Amino acid sequence: MKRNIILLSAIMSLAVLNQSCSDDFLDVKPTEFVSTTDLALLNNNAGAESFVTATYAKFLDFNISSFPWIGVSSITSDDADKGSSPGDTGLDKDILDALNFTATTPSFRDVFEGNFQVINRANQALVYLPQLTNADPALRERLAGEAKFLRAFSYFTLVRSFGGVPVLDHVPVAGNDADRIMTLTKKSKEEVYTFIEKDLKDAIMVLPDKSAYSGANAGRASKGAAYALLAKVSLYQKKWQQVVDNCNLVVGYSLTPNFQDIYKISGENNQESIFEIQGKGGFNQPGIQQYSQTQGARGNGGWGWGFNTPSQNLVDAYNAAGDTVRRNATIIFRNSTLYDGRVVPSTVDNPYYNYKAYSSAFSGDDDSDANIRYLRYAEVLLMKAEAMNELGQTGAAIPFLNQVRTRAALADTPAVSQADVRVAIWKERRLELAFEHDRWFDIVRTGQAAAAMAADGKTFIVGKHEVFPLPSSFITEAKGLSAQNPGY
Repeated sequence: MKRNIILLSAIMSLAVLNQSCSDDFLDVKPTEFVSTTDLALLNNNAGAESFVTATYAKFLDFNISSFPWIGVSSITSDDADKGSSPGDTGLDKDILDALNFTATTPSFRDVFEGNFQVINRANQALVYLPQLTNADPALRERLAGEAKFLRAFSYFTLVRSFGGVPVLDHVPVAGNDADRIMTLTKKSKEEVYTFIEKDLKDAIMVLPDKSAYSGANAGRASKGAAYALLAKVSLYQKKWQQVVDNCNLVVGYSLTPNFQDIYKISGENNQESIFEIQGKGGFNQPGIQQYSQTQGARGNGGWGWGFNTPSQNLVDAYNAAGDTVRRNATIIFRNSTLYDGRVVPSTVDNPYYNYKAYSSAFSGDDDSDANIRYLRYAEVLLMKAEAMNELGQTGAAIPFLNQVRTRAALADTPAVSQADVRVAIWKERRLELAFEHDRWFDIVRTGQAAAAMAADGKTFIVGKHEVFPLPSSFITEAKGLSAQNPGY
C-alpha cells in the first residue's frame, strides 16, 4: 500500500482528491465533475485501486493523524501532559491538557474536518468503482469493502469524540436540499453506531484475510481488521456477547514475543498487527505528517517538538504494577539509550517522551516511517476478557487477561471476583495500550474519567466532558439543523 500511495500523483488533478477548494465546513460537496475521458483513463485495475488509495492517503495528513489528534485523544488524558516548553502552547494543547477547551478550540475542528474528508473520499470511491467496468470485478468488490471499512473507522473516531454527528452515506448533490440537510444534521449516537456496524458487516463479506496481502498491499484493511473493529464498536455499546463473538472471528494473529519489537520498523504489520496507518520516511515519501516530529525529544540533544509527554501518573502506574517491560518500551527517559543506540542526554527539556511514536531513521523529519498501531491482537484478547467477565464468565475470562500479562513478564492476575477482574482489565488496557489513542475514550466509556482526571490534577465535568464540543464553525453553518453538545 505504501508504494501505491505514490500513484496519487498521477491523479491529483482529478476532483476526487480535491479536498481544499470548498468553503463548506464538511467539504463533502462533489467537486469538479470527473469527465468521461478522465474516467476512461482510470477504467482499469490500477485506476480502481487509486480511488481507495486516496482514502488511505488522507490518514497521513496533519489534521487527522498528527498534532490535532494527538491533543484530542492523548494530551487530554491522564496518560499525557502537554510537554514541550512552558511558553509553547502548541496552539491549543495547553487548553486541551487543562480540560478548558471550548467549541472554538482549533484541534476539534481539525479532527472533525479530517475525518469527514476521509468519509468524502470513501463515498466518492463507492460512486466511481461500479463505473470502472474494465477493472476486475473481484478487485472492485474488495476495494469497496476497504472503502466501507475506512468510512466506518472514521465514523468510530467521530462518534467516540463528539457523540452524534451527520451520517453521509453518499456524495451529496450540489443544490439538492435533502443532501444539504443530510450534511448538516447530526444523527443520534445510536444511529451513527448502526451505520458503522452496517459498513463493517458489508466489508466483512468481501474483504480477504490479512494473509492475502503482501508487498505493496501490506496494511490494507482485512476481514480480521473489520471483525476487530466491529468487536470494539460493540464494546463501546456494552453489547458483550457480540464482543465475544466478533473477537472469536479474529483469527490468524498472535502476540509479538518481545513487546518493544511491535513499535520498531521491523515490527510493522507483524503477526500481532491487525490495522495500522502506514507511514514511509524519506524525501518526497508518503509519511505521516509530523507525527513523530511533534512528539520527539525537545531541547539540546533532542530531535522534535516535545509534545504529548508521558505523565508522572502513567509512570507511577507502570512502577506500581512492576511493569518495566512495557514502561521501557512506551516511555523514553532522559539519560537513557534507545534500542538503536541513540543516547538521550540530560539536556532535553522534558523527563519523558513517547517511545511508541519514535522513528529511528527519520526521527526529526517532517514525515516519518513510524506507523500508528490502531488495532492489535493484544487488544482483542483484552476485549474478549472484558466482555466475558461482564457476562459472568469470570473464570474463563482470566486466561485471556493473563496472556497479555505473561508477554509483559508479569505474574498471573491475583484478581478472582468479577469486580476485581473488571478493574484488573481496565488497568491492563492502560499499561498495554498507552499512547495508542484509546485512554481518554476508555476512561469515559468505563465511568473512570472523573476519578482518573482528579488523580492527575484535572477536573472532568460529569455530564459535559463525556463528549467533546462540536466545532463552532459547524454549528454556525448548520443554522439550527444541529445543536451543540450539552455544556458547551
